Amino acid sequence: MTLARIAPVLFVLLWSTGWVSAKYATFFADPLTFLVVRYGTAVVLFYIVCRVGGVSWPKDRAGWMHAIISGMFLHGLYLGMVWWAIGQGVPAALSGIIAGLQPLMTGVAAAYLIGEDLSASQRLGLVIGFLGVGIAVLPKVLVIDASTIPAYAVAVNVLAMVCVTAGTIYQKRLVKEGDLRAVATLQYVGALIVTVPAAVALENLHVDWSLGFFATLAWSVIGISMGAIALLLYLIRHGDVSKAASLIYLVPPLAALEAAIAFGEELTVPMMVGTCVVMVGVYLTNRKTVSAPE
Repeated sequence: MTLARIAPVLFVLLWSTGWVSAKYATFFADPLTFLVVRYGTAVVLFYIVCRVGGVSWPKDRAGWMHAIISGMFLHGLYLGMVWWAIGQGVPAALSGIIAGLQPLMTGVAAAYLIGEDLSASQRLGLVIGFLGVGIAVLPKVLVIDASTIPAYAVAVNVLAMVCVTAGTIYQKRLVKEGDLRAVATLQYVGALIVTVPAAVALENLHVDWSLGFFATLAWSVIGISMGAIALLLYLIRHGDVSKAASLIYLVPPLAALEAAIAFGEELTVPMMVGTCVVMVGVYLTNRKTVSAPE
């Protein structure tokens, strides 16, 4: 079984655990502060991997800057905004609906900005995937008291989707070459450029240096920041960004299942039905199309 076949499955499984890790992290540190520690640890570990592996770094200043800027969008702005918004009171269910905007936004942006030509079935798949996310989490959203959710926090959550879409397109268009390990290292440097001043400005930098904190940090860094992100970079470089983005549709339903196991949260019929609909959408978006005979 080749990496191209298993990478999408591994990415979804690893990335979905980020929701559970985020909830655990709030027990031990402020959201942005935790991300600073996570990104700093990722930089150190990736740098060690690069040194041991004799990895070649970008040959010119432009290569360094493109990798750092893409990291500012993909990790610093995107995750920083999402974690901060949830910390301000945006429910995970609503955040999941908002996250469903990304594949749609990426599909449209990829068509206009980098010339990706989506077939009718792939466009349908993106729409079906979003509907599936809606079916899965909308019942929870409808019972939320909107008066308790700060509008500015919701706006920041939506802006986060714009940032990750921009970062994905930027990555595909301008970070085409270089060892992915070196690229990932520089991207987390970019993430720190964003999150360090944000944490200093918005939080009191509280950290409970306990065993639970280090366990959560270890998985967040090794499983997500290194494992899942390396797979995402691979998928973006070796395929269409709209197809890679469509995998995000699978994350909220899978995260709901993981939350049910980890925290005893309710697993509803709409979640299960929505997950099935999402799988259909992702299949349509990612399946290989047969070229017409010439």
